[in-house]
Formats: sequence, C-alpha cells, structure tokens
Amino acid sequence: MRILSGIQPTGLLHIGNYFGMMRPAIALQEEGEALYFIADYHALTSVRDPVALRENSRRVALDFLACGLDAEKAALFLQSDVPQVTELAWILSTVTPISRLELAHSYKDKIARGAAAAAGLFTYPVLMAADILIYDSDIVPVGKDQKQHIEITRDIATRINETYGGGPDPRLLKLPEPRIQPQTEVVPGIDGQKMSKSYGNTIDIFGDERETRKRVMSIVTDSTPVEAPKNPEASAIVPLYSLLASKDEIEDMREQFRKGGHGYGDFKKQLFDKLWDYFAPMRKRRDEILADKDYVDDVLERGAQRANTIANEVMKRVRHAVGL
Repeated sequence: MRILSGIQPTGLLHIGNYFGMMRPAIALQEEGEALYFIADYHALTSVRDPVALRENSRRVALDFLACGLDAEKAALFLQSDVPQVTELAWILSTVTPISRLELAHSYKDKIARGAAAAAGLFTYPVLMAADILIYDSDIVPVGKDQKQHIEITRDIATRINETYGGGPDPRLLKLPEPRIQPQTEVVPGIDGQKMSKSYGNTIDIFGDERETRKRVMSIVTDSTPVEAPKNPEASAIVPLYSLLASKDEIEDMREQFRKGGHGYGDFKKQLFDKLWDYFAPMRKRRDEILADKDYVDDVLERGAQRANTIANEVMKRVRHAVGL
C-alpha cells in the first residue's frame, strides 16, 4: 500500500497541521510505503517571497522530522524536486472540465477571503491530482474539508482512463482512496473557527514558551462567571485539550466545566501545561536535528530520488498512452 500526503510551506506549522495532517501521516508510515512532500509549487499561489519560500520549505522538513517522521521508513521531499508532476498536471488539464473546477470549495473560499482569481489558484485541484496520481497512490490521508480534492482527483483519473486506457488493464492511472481521521477532522483555533494561518488563530508547534502561553490564554470564551456551570463545548478549550489528554483527564475537565467554581483562565492554564509537555520531546528532537547541518538536506535528497524513480515509471506509461 502506497500512502501519499503533502503540506504547504506557507508559514510556521501549528498544532492544527500536526493533529490534522502530520500525526496521522506519521502513524501511517508504519502501514505501508509512505511518500510525503512539501508542496512548494502550491505555495506559489500565496507566497511571493522566494527567500521566505525556501526557508519555509526547509523548516517544514525540519519540523516534520522532529515530530516523528522516520526518514528510513518514509520518503520526504520537495514537490519541485519532481518536475514530472507539472508535466502530468498539463496532461490532466486537457481532459478536466472547467465546470468541475468551478465547483471546488477551496477556490471559492479563497476568492471570498480576498485572494486574487489567478489561473494557478483555479487549477490548483489539477496540480493536486497530479501530485497524487504521479505516484500510483493508494491512500491519501486528508481532513474532511479536503475530501473534495480526492473526489476531483478520482474524476480526472477516470476521464484519463476512459480516454486513453486500454489493453489488459484499462486503468492507466490508479484511483486513490481518502483516509479521514474523524476525531481530528477540524482542529479549532483560538477563535473557535478551524485553526488556519489564513484566520490568524493558530498556536505554533514550536513557538517559544511565552508566545505559546499568550496564544493559549487568548482563546475566545464567553462571559460566564467563575462560580457558574459552563458548557464544555462552548469554547475551543475542551476540544483542544481532548487532543492532548487521556480519557480520564478529558472527563475530569468536562466535569469541572459542568460543576462551576473554575474560571476559563484555570482551564486555559491546564491546556497550556498539557500542550507544552506534549511537544517537549519533539522540541528536544528538533534541537538534535539542528545540530547536524546536513541531515535535513540529505533526507530531502534521498526522498526526491525515491519519488523520481516512481514518477518516471508512471510518466513513461502516461506518455506512451497519450502519444508522446
């Protein structure tokens, strides 16, 4: 089973990235052949600073490794180190209806938030489809909000297969399946919305202690008095704590909410302590990786070699099928 996932280097990684994508991806490296890429081509739709893009890409690799990605089990590489993906994206675009892309939620959401209606943003799902299909991926772990991208990918692959498939196996391109983690579909930000850099509501994985505490203590809550009972579902505190704590600890916090006598500040302090302790081993591992200046580059190079080997085989098959 081949597993594929990608993450954009658009800024500092936050705990929404970790629980929504990174932790499930790291767990899956034990289940099959895992390929994880840093989506720097995709980031060009929003990052216009070349120095920042290079720095962000390397930092994402560093943080992913610090959080538990095992370079001996999984390939980690830059999307742009596999140029075949853009060739496949062009071929896919020749059979992709504009009407299908117009239905993409991500495009409409980004335009609504003020993003320029660039062609790259509009055709983003085609490039994402190429990312997935270029490696004959079986499983793609995604959040609930990204499930549509897998549906679009399957639609495009089906069109290619119907147009150019033939011979003993009409499936020129393999149709991938999404893997959704229901308990971490949406990680709430400090304002209660989905945690996202776009909303400015994130808590960074490797932020310094003072800033991390400040972000946790700024979680939006209502004005319920300290002595009054509180709804454990009414703020982001309990859902975030639930990602970090044991079942008994979660139920204890819920009970404290319902009984009253504790202020939101007390619960935020509990959340910060749990959060800081949870990521302590990863901060230590990150420091160890930083001490070896060549390690990250070596990992990315080896990952790119593995990815290119697979991509070359798929593109050889596709080129022949379409007549190139």
